[in-house]
Amino acid sequence: MKFGISTYCFWQAMQAGELDVVQAIGLIAEMGGEHVEIVPLGYDLTANPELIGLIKNKAAEAGIEVSNYAIGANFAGLDDQAFEQEIERVKREVDIAAALGAKLMRHDVANSEDRSIKQFNRDLPKLAEACRRIADYAAQYGITTSVENHGYYVQASDRVQALIHAVDRPNFRTTLDIGNFVCVDEDPVVAVRSNIPYASIVHAKDFYRRPSVADPGEGWFRSSGGAYLRGAIVGHGDLDIRAALTIVRDSGYDGYLSIEFEGMEPCVSATKLALNNAKRIWKQIESTEGAR
Repeated sequence: MKFGISTYCFWQAMQAGELDVVQAIGLIAEMGGEHVEIVPLGYDLTANPELIGLIKNKAAEAGIEVSNYAIGANFAGLDDQAFEQEIERVKREVDIAAALGAKLMRHDVANSEDRSIKQFNRDLPKLAEACRRIADYAAQYGITTSVENHGYYVQASDRVQALIHAVDRPNFRTTLDIGNFVCVDEDPVVAVRSNIPYASIVHAKDFYRRPSVADPGEGWFRSSGGAYLRGAIVGHGDLDIRAALTIVRDSGYDGYLSIEFEGMEPCVSATKLALNNAKRIWKQIESTEGAR
């Protein structure tokens, strides 16, 4: 397993002008990360291509890998022209992933105000077509593309699997976020067990969770079913991170694990704690298995 950090963790500091992406890569290496996941929030690699070289060179200098490149996209509710334009735009982002040296790339697939299964089934053929064409394009670079379980619409484990099977390409998988399933009120442990066979990269994320009748006040958001959620440092929240990571371990997965933090604590110190906690829990799991 290679432990690393998503630059998304540092969005708080980047917004405040305290940190840029190149500095974040240096921090990740100092924290003991083995890879960096590039999430271009607050900077645009299409508009500023010079950043691509700076990122790649900084990662090489710091001795860490660029694991994954993660971008937004939406193929739902578009007319034919806009649909084709969005596919072409994401293909150009695949070119950027290749230039970064990443062999993994996550792109979103859909946003919809109507999150019903009826609407999902109606959209699925077009979503699958877009993802299939992008995966086929990415194959020339040896890149595996993926959908993450986030954004409510394509977040539940069965919807993620439905898309993967509809795309039907060996290089289209899932960015498996072990925490995000609670946003659609799904048990993360059950969902991780269901989707780990399809994972190209794993995100470690934690949440505080409160029932819908117990409004905890400012700083929380709501799940699709009304529960209150707030981002937490991995290992500090209410999710059973140990059980989820045990499933990952038992599955034989041995790729990249990336920390994601989106809580209220200062992001740099919180991210370091999250990485240390994930490593500590993983070692405990390994030692427990070794004692069997």
